[in-house]
Amino acid sequence: MSATRRQILAGTGALGVGASIAFTGALSDLFAGTAAAQSLGHDGYGPLVPDKDGLLDLPAHFRYRVLSREGDPLRSGEGPVPSNHDGMTALPGRGGRVHLVRNHENRPTAKFPVPTVEGLTYDPAGKGGCTALTLDSRNNVLAERVAIAGTAVNCAGGPTPWHTWLTCEETEDKAGTNGYTKDHGFIFEVDPSDPRRSGAVPLTAMGRFQHEAIAVDPRLGIVYETEDAFLEPFGLFYRFLPKKPLGGAGSLRAGGRLQAMRVPGVPDLSSIQETGATFDGIEWVDVPDPLAVETPVRLQDFGPKGITHAQKLEGCYWGGRCVYFVSSFARGADGSAADHFGQIWRYDPKLRRLTLVIVFGPDTDIQLPGESPDNICLAPSGGLMVCEDGNGAQHVFGVTRGGEVYAMARGRQNIGTPQAPEWGEFAGVTFSPDGDTMYVNCYTPGTTFAVTGPWRR
Repeated sequence: MSATRRQILAGTGALGVGASIAFTGALSDLFAGTAAAQSLGHDGYGPLVPDKDGLLDLPAHFRYRVLSREGDPLRSGEGPVPSNHDGMTALPGRGGRVHLVRNHENRPTAKFPVPTVEGLTYDPAGKGGCTALTLDSRNNVLAERVAIAGTAVNCAGGPTPWHTWLTCEETEDKAGTNGYTKDHGFIFEVDPSDPRRSGAVPLTAMGRFQHEAIAVDPRLGIVYETEDAFLEPFGLFYRFLPKKPLGGAGSLRAGGRLQAMRVPGVPDLSSIQETGATFDGIEWVDVPDPLAVETPVRLQDFGPKGITHAQKLEGCYWGGRCVYFVSSFARGADGSAADHFGQIWRYDPKLRRLTLVIVFGPDTDIQLPGESPDNICLAPSGGLMVCEDGNGAQHVFGVTRGGEVYAMARGRQNIGTPQAPEWGEFAGVTFSPDGDTMYVNCYTPGTTFAVTGPWRR
């Protein structure tokens, strides 16, 4: 890809003409220093080859398999595959099997809601939830069933060290709103090996707000949470201190303390523009009312020093000894302190240090806009895979440790018209436990792909 499309400036915060992302050495502990990571250049695995079937363009020597599509029958016979495929994880199963847990960001108007199943349904009026696919070592689908139902707007989430999935409701609608019979805005635990074991129990101590994603510290068991609020007042970055850290499936029901991050002197993260900017002495403040009975959490009184907000906090993941989280964009017109096209932040719990490590920016090629990062995961090549939720063509982009961006996949399913084409965004990118397969969703039309090829070239 040419410099007029995408580049990363390694080790500097200065953006040049046509550059889309600034990159800093602060990511060094995140990326594994593999030979593959160093060998991948700005061309990545090579140019994308147009797919003759019109579904997914990939580099040569890579291939995909469609695992599931919205509207097709679930293999369990419980109903059709639900719409709006979003966040996802791949967890190890017995005998080399893989459990894919997939969110469905369904609102009341969803074309294909998650079917209600006895013992797995929180609120019969909720149309969202999760489905679980069981795959063999060759990505053949052995089973597909409802894992939780009756939830709402299940956007992202995150895996736990004990191989369950925490699915997040990106809403704070109460009972009586949109026909709901129960309050929403919670996190739920999903056990794909036996969904009935986890049931449909809201983890109320983890807060009721517009949840997006989580990441668990594998050493201490602290759970970090993002809040995707794109209208003022903007969301917060949280941590949850469980009473039973690393206690296994069901342990988070025991409760704990929910706290919000305060960056001294920084009320809005969008005001920080330079990669490498670092803030020490990060503070954590107890949330007065995690259930937001009267007032949304982000509007509650955090004392005279206030609290730190950020627009569109989305992806959240653990890498090395730190937690990383994404701000998809910020717009002054919406009330942010400044504009940006996407940021990735790193928080080091041991040092209590926050660092801005990546800044995204607009691209000169409108077909490849360098903006609005969403779901992100670590790749076996030693870098990142980024689901870009922008305008124009929709891609999964790779980010190498050496400081280059390359196109890994391009969606070809036109949901617009021949005269005004549109493409559904990608979501839920994740890798199999052995690193041999990338799984990714197309949000609309809901499609789950398994991509294989020379990942460790």
